[in-house]
Amino acid sequence: MRPYRRIIPCLDTRAGVLVKGVRFRDVRDVGDPAEFAKCYEEDGADELVLLDIVATPENKPTLLGAVRRVSSVISIPLAVGGGIRSVDDARAVLDAGASKISVNTAAVKRPELLRELSREFGMERVVSAIDGKQIGKNKWEVCISGGMKPTGTDMIEWAKRVEALGAGEILYTGVRTDGTREGYDVKGTRAIAEAVGIPVIASGGAGKLEHIYDVLTTGRADAALCASIFHFGIYTVRQVKDYLRERGVKVR
Repeated sequence: MRPYRRIIPCLDTRAGVLVKGVRFRDVRDVGDPAEFAKCYEEDGADELVLLDIVATPENKPTLLGAVRRVSSVISIPLAVGGGIRSVDDARAVLDAGASKISVNTAAVKRPELLRELSREFGMERVVSAIDGKQIGKNKWEVCISGGMKPTGTDMIEWAKRVEALGAGEILYTGVRTDGTREGYDVKGTRAIAEAVGIPVIASGGAGKLEHIYDVLTTGRADAALCASIFHFGIYTVRQVKDYLRERGVKVR
């Protein structure tokens, strides 16, 4: 685990517009991702994640225009996911200004993609996104296509495998908690964090400051991804970091 925990705003985009949904559904427009990205950097965000949420379900490439617009107004790291199915796709996204590439569905369908990306660009630039749905007391199933399709694959075994294939980081989203503002899947996050040696980013469900604290401590996440609480002005990045510092969590 890294000494400092990171706070990472997430920019879900559809046709270049910032959007937000609940449990991967009921998506509504929020605004211009570049404007939000600039504000988040100024407010102290450590990194940003931009996800093209329609690229994979609609079998489209990542919308590079949105990547260029966001990357042109920030200097902090930017991870981009959605629609990356090959080394060439990843190169195009990195050339558009991304610092890292995130893959999910394409890697589940063809795991060797992670090894290819790691060899080509270095593991530090490869994020394995995992969408997991709890199906038992201590059992989770991997879902793909924007969390819509269950795969039957055990989440913890898959997390171990993506690390072995060369992923440098895991971005875990709880399918049942995403967008609910009722808290992260802390148990699922911790299960992954205890199974692998690479950093784990927790995603899906931040609604209160306590939720972020819980997933970084009890959940043992290295970073917390947040969307709704920032997009809708419930909290700022600075407020989150101040709250964590007051409780002994090291943040920059």
